[in-house]
Amino acid sequence: MHFSKTYTQILESLPPELQEKRYSLKKLISRVVSELSSLGLSPTVLQELITDNEAGTSKDGDNGTDEGTHSDSSAEGPRIVYELVEHLDRIEPHLKLWVDIPESQSSTDAERGPPDEEPEGEGGSSREMKPTTNVLWSLHQKLQERQNVDPELESLEVPHVSGPGVDVDDVTEITSPAVAKGKQEVVIPLISDTEFFNNLISALEGMSTHMSTVHQEFTKSLKSLSRTISESALPASASPSFHAHSAVSSHPGSIMVSAMQPRQSDLYSWREIFQLYVDTEVFEHVGEVDHGERSVEESEKKLKLFVEQATQRGLADHRNFKSPTSRKAFESFIELNLLILNIKKFSEASAEATRKIIKKHTKRTALPLSYPFTKSSFTSLVSSTSSSALPSHLALFSRLTATSLPRTLVQAIGETLLPIIPHVDDYACLICTSIAFKPIRLDCGHLFCVRCLVKMQKRAQADCPLCRAPVVLSANKSNVDWALLNFMQDWFPLESKEKLKSNDREAAREEMEELGLDPDKACLVM
Repeated sequence: MHFSKTYTQILESLPPELQEKRYSLKKLISRVVSELSSLGLSPTVLQELITDNEAGTSKDGDNGTDEGTHSDSSAEGPRIVYELVEHLDRIEPHLKLWVDIPESQSSTDAERGPPDEEPEGEGGSSREMKPTTNVLWSLHQKLQERQNVDPELESLEVPHVSGPGVDVDDVTEITSPAVAKGKQEVVIPLISDTEFFNNLISALEGMSTHMSTVHQEFTKSLKSLSRTISESALPASASPSFHAHSAVSSHPGSIMVSAMQPRQSDLYSWREIFQLYVDTEVFEHVGEVDHGERSVEESEKKLKLFVEQATQRGLADHRNFKSPTSRKAFESFIELNLLILNIKKFSEASAEATRKIIKKHTKRTALPLSYPFTKSSFTSLVSSTSSSALPSHLALFSRLTATSLPRTLVQAIGETLLPIIPHVDDYACLICTSIAFKPIRLDCGHLFCVRCLVKMQKRAQADCPLCRAPVVLSANKSNVDWALLNFMQDWFPLESKEKLKSNDREAAREEMEELGLDPDKACLVM
């Protein structure tokens, strides 16, 4: 399918505010072609001139000369360069040509007429120059007239051509002095091409401004959602029965944990949702294989999979969510992810549309852009170059091509929303990998659960398993991290209670083994 149709279909699937940001510059490209043709520089002629230019450049390059600064006087035909001149508020494309300054000729030679009047096959040029349509012929004629008047010709006034004919007396610009003996530099401003690029830049600036607004609104919505989830995912300390422990009022061996939670708390439902979201890896793959950002198609499938699994587990309904506020918050969470997906679609489609329109411009006009607008080379350039180092118009293209906004929004979710619910893996003992309840912080600063520390002491293992500092045997109840202990029983009441039970069972088993009893055998009373 043609990309323009694909682009239209993609935009039609997006919200109305994104559909309005489409742009089309095909008509302007046609006007650029018409303007060039009115100058006698049809795509075919331009292609031949550029081919000659590249051949001459290669020849000059062998002699150590700089491209585009001067031309070899022995080169046949005019040399031509297409340039984009950047101003603060616009881009002005122009053609820079180097034409031969004709030698003084007799009036008889001057009256012979233009080269295209010579019969074909009798030495006529393969690129015919008609006096009413070809600016190159007009420039040669004017150079000849000026040379007859002033042999020390220094500059040439360039005609502005807006119609099919060339009026060499309609002066718009004065070029620089001759750049080489027998050559004259001529600059031709391209009016329609200027309009093309300024419209393109204007469209990209409009998209960039809209994306900035979307980013600001997304940040506000994300902060509001974070507050809502915080109010519904209440920890155990929100219950009046919660009791904090301290070294002053508590003994480590007598600590008990209640699994009671506030009546309207959806803490564990949100924890399960966020864990499922992280495991699904909707927008980015974090594994070692295929690490990096997912494509639009992959992200769409992963988001659909996340919603399906959450629905199957009943995470979004009254079976798990006790508060109606939580159910609305979950819908808002899905909407934010859909927004990221839509922005991702829009960014990639618009970046590809920009690349395609530049490619079409180059193909139809034969004007060679010196910047890498192929998909692979452009992406490589943008990823390896800072925006400040790029030309201003290329930096605008990079804002869409790099598709940085979707990644920024995904990172915002990971930095602002997900940390609201602490994850148990962040508070695990590095030895047993379960929650480090009754956490013992050694003098070296590393943390382990009490049971793992007791085992190390029984084995007379004096060194810390992480840093090898001799601090294990000297640890006692003064090494209990009371603040972290209270935090764990506050946010992980179920895990903390289960860890205490597991510790008690393991301690009882060890005592029986020390007495020579087999804990797996039933007790017989004689």
